[in-house]
Amino acid sequence: MARRKTSARIEPSFDEPARRSKASDLAVSDDDRVVQPSRKSGPKRKKSSSDRRKKAAKPRRKGGGWMLSLVRGLAYWSLVLGIWGGIAATALVAYYGARMPSATTWAVPDRPPNVKLVSVDGKLLANRGMTGGEAVGLHEMSPYIPQALIAIEDRRFYSHFGVDPLGLARAMVTNVLEGGFVQGGSTLTQQLAKNLFLEPDRTIERKVQEVLLALWLEHRHSKDQILEMYLNRVYFGSGAYGVEAAARRYFDKSARDVSLSEAALLAGLLKAPSRLSPARDPKAAEARSQIVLSAMAEQGMIGDREMTAAMSAPATRAAAYWTGSEHYVADRVMEELPELIGDVRADVIVDTTVDLTLQKQAEKTMRRLIDEQGDKRSVSQGALVAIDNTGAVRAMVGGYDYANSQFDRASEARRQPGSAFKPFVYLAALEQGRTPESVRNDAPIRIGKWTPENYNGKYYGEVTLTTALSKSLNSVAAQLAMEVGPKAVVEAAHRMGVKSKLDANTSIALGTSEVTPLELTAAYVPFANGGYRPDVHFVRRVTTTSGKVLYEHGNDGVERVLKPEIVAMMNAMMAETVRAGTGRKAGFGWPAAGKTGTSQNSRDAWFVGYTANLTAGVWFGNDDGSATKGVTGGNLPAQAWHDFMAAAHEGVPVAALPGAGWRRRLPDAQDAPAIRPQRPVAEAGNARPPEAAGDRTASVSHPVPAAEVGGPSVRRPGSILDIILGRN
Repeated sequence: MARRKTSARIEPSFDEPARRSKASDLAVSDDDRVVQPSRKSGPKRKKSSSDRRKKAAKPRRKGGGWMLSLVRGLAYWSLVLGIWGGIAATALVAYYGARMPSATTWAVPDRPPNVKLVSVDGKLLANRGMTGGEAVGLHEMSPYIPQALIAIEDRRFYSHFGVDPLGLARAMVTNVLEGGFVQGGSTLTQQLAKNLFLEPDRTIERKVQEVLLALWLEHRHSKDQILEMYLNRVYFGSGAYGVEAAARRYFDKSARDVSLSEAALLAGLLKAPSRLSPARDPKAAEARSQIVLSAMAEQGMIGDREMTAAMSAPATRAAAYWTGSEHYVADRVMEELPELIGDVRADVIVDTTVDLTLQKQAEKTMRRLIDEQGDKRSVSQGALVAIDNTGAVRAMVGGYDYANSQFDRASEARRQPGSAFKPFVYLAALEQGRTPESVRNDAPIRIGKWTPENYNGKYYGEVTLTTALSKSLNSVAAQLAMEVGPKAVVEAAHRMGVKSKLDANTSIALGTSEVTPLELTAAYVPFANGGYRPDVHFVRRVTTTSGKVLYEHGNDGVERVLKPEIVAMMNAMMAETVRAGTGRKAGFGWPAAGKTGTSQNSRDAWFVGYTANLTAGVWFGNDDGSATKGVTGGNLPAQAWHDFMAAAHEGVPVAALPGAGWRRRLPDAQDAPAIRPQRPVAEAGNARPPEAAGDRTASVSHPVPAAEVGGPSVRRPGSILDIILGRN
């Protein structure tokens, strides 16, 4: 049987015709294998013609491809870093924010209270408090002030939301380029937040809290409110907080009246208040203000002509400290204020008793005399006090220049009054029965080991008490002190108003115990007002800014300390001192009385005197107690008293002293005998010398109704007739 012959099986092929090879008919070629891209081992697949065509079809990359990749990489990583940075910043803000009190408890702290002191006619004397000036509304102050501030500190103030990203970025770039911190990026709102709530530490935590508080301020307050708060609280150097205090400090005017050049100077101070203060470096302050003016012109706030005119203004030179004698009064009032109203918790207005016109006149008089005669007479300081019949202090000068020395020599410095204390000796003698016409023998005497001597060793023999007082005879004063007893003299002085401790010894007759000019002057007031010791005061009334009265001085309970007849006799005696005695240079045409005083070696020189309207005391000397060159109560102090009182009484109707026209009618049976004079046994110079008499006399006019000097009318205790007859 023949075998059937089978044909060969042909496998299908998708790429090329089947190869008719016996050995490869059933074999799998490389083209038939599935290639695994992840496997690196094994034979490589032979590229087909289609693969080569695909490769040829792809565009060839140019040489800049790596740059594109770099940009894409940077963009990617910047995005990543930005996201993580944002997360980190958010976490940091959340952390530091959590360390702050709850936002529901945030509140703008009250501005430190200001005490505004005004004179009797409503003129500003001074501001006191941490700010040194009252708050001024944005609509009240000069419009140049906020404009200058915005121009130099925060030009986008009205457009940002409390934080200025553009300003912050600009500051960062500037600081990087300069290699240090030369420019800040804080807005006015941030600065206010820092001043109100935070310490001035440069830490990340403080900066984060500052931003949060700035956002809160912008949410709670308008832009104008923020700007007003800032200007009323920011520090302007030289102890001035707030724009009103700064304007008063540097220009002696209100912020309401500040000019363009002055506003530029104030705004310029904020960069470095202490260094740029015109009280320290006027040229630096002026240079900075011109930068501010340029910024204002650049932003269209002012024109070129205005800028040129402002730049041509002379540099402002301010005193190194507050100047003006009224600040002695302000300091005294601030010491008394807590006793009157307690702690000051809000702005208050203090109506003082001081007449600013009289105050300036007193200051002018004292400074002029020291300028003219200070070097020649070796005197450097002086004090003056003026008090009306109600006890209101109308003027008080505590030294030559408040800017150089704030020590108040009128109310704080105790000095020996010398013969200015003798009126209390004579007062005690009159109250024990002597009269102005009682006679004593002025001759050398010895009291124990003490030998008081007259000036230049000159004695007058038999003299009346009037003559003895007018010529300031030490011998007679010592005799009277021994007759009445030192304790009676001390009692009389304290009853009249002297508050200092007095030593009850025989030398008290010549004023060896120390007193202040204020209390010695006050002790003469009962002679002027008819025998009443008033309550000496500086404050009339204290009110809030809304008008609520917190304190008001009353004249109730004024005590009579002298009988009318004693007042009349004392005034007759001391009027002779001004008319023909040691105080002749004090006379100015009014009925006046007073007493000179000079301590040992002319260290202290005094004149205290009065009219029916005003009592004034003057002291000259040196802080270190050194001797002057011939200054006595009868020259420099009497001259100062004359000049001040003449100005104070200008245009005021002339008034007679209480008890004017007194005459002794009957002999005084109670008049005690004089101490028999003894030869001196001590060396000359142990006694306080009386003063050389002046050469000016006072004319006495007919009595007319009393008038008030330097303020509103004063209620007198009674008429002259009532005082003489003892009916009040």
